[in-house]
Amino acid sequence: MKKEKLHTDFAEAVEYINNYTDPLPADLLLKLYAYYKIANKNYSSPDSKVPLINAFKANALIQAKNMGREDAMKAYIKLVKTEVKN
Repeated sequence: MKKEKLHTDFAEAVEYINNYTDPLPADLLLKLYAYYKIANKNYSSPDSKVPLINAFKANALIQAKNMGREDAMKAYIKLVKTEVKN
């Protein structure tokens, strides 16, 4: 996948999720969270006011820690296509 198309597809997938109103499973949201943070090179710590949510977010980031930026974008797009849009 060419870089321009990858970035465009990723931006469209993010917009789709941001406008999605039905509830999504927590495990899916955590994966999307981790992939999004990696894709955007955002390495800051989770900032929820609820410690348990921070722990789940940190765990999701740890599980995806060896993923590169482009792979994270591809994984995000794939999750949206297969788990949300289907």
